Amino acid sequence: MTDLQQTIEAAWNDRSLLQQATTTEAIQHVIEELDKGRLRVAQPATDREGGWLVNDWVKKAVILYFPIRQMETIEVGPFEFRDKMRLKTNYEQQGVRVVPPAVARYGAYLAPGVIMMPSYVNIGAWVGEGTMVDTWATVGSCAQIGAGVHLSGGVGIGGVLEPVQAAPVIIEDGAFVGSRSILVEGCFVGKEAVIGAGVTITGSTKIIDVTGSQPIEYKGTVPARSVVIPGSYAKQFPAGEYHVPCALIIGQRKPSTDLKTSLNDALREHNVAV
Repeated sequence: MTDLQQTIEAAWNDRSLLQQATTTEAIQHVIEELDKGRLRVAQPATDREGGWLVNDWVKKAVILYFPIRQMETIEVGPFEFRDKMRLKTNYEQQGVRVVPPAVARYGAYLAPGVIMMPSYVNIGAWVGEGTMVDTWATVGSCAQIGAGVHLSGGVGIGGVLEPVQAAPVIIEDGAFVGSRSILVEGCFVGKEAVIGAGVTITGSTKIIDVTGSQPIEYKGTVPARSVVIPGSYAKQFPAGEYHVPCALIIGQRKPSTDLKTSLNDALREHNVAV
């Protein structure tokens, strides 16, 4: 455990330490490292294929950052905001395109080539190189978005701070997330997966592969290159049988399909109406 991590853990267990300069400096340093992309809330684990390592102590630092900040008024042209958190700046130096009135909080990392249409990225999030965050999409606190991902209009990527042991939403490289989809509660989307419009996935959502003779069920995890659409399944309740939402894997993204293919093209390949 590093000295920085020890300081954060100590303050987490004893909030009176937030009055000490060494503690506040440590918290501020963690947030700066997050903002610059030198530290992440979660990263691919080098010791296991396809695994991710969540740094709980980094999430603790993000939570502890709130009480050491003071409310202030932020003026941006004709707009006025009042908040504890700074906004991200120096986009030109970072090679990031930001379309008004997109907003990212300081402490979120945006890699070179990221495009933010009018959208929002919260503190602790990581957004990989060349990713598009389309209009009214939101990237919640600590979410991990890979390189070359397309988050379509109105997509909601959930945030997670507490409980600190909860995993963030993770979307790996090359995934395409259709309009108005909602991905929350630490769900995982594998590389180059295609999520159809309006799909909702939580950590406990049933994701059913219906491509074979027998269904294969996943919970909150979309395997790499899967093509997913909204679905439902019958469930028995005391009042009778009703259909509840799920997600259906209807096929795999074909090797011949360009990674930047539109959602419509990917779905048409599997004879799904769009």
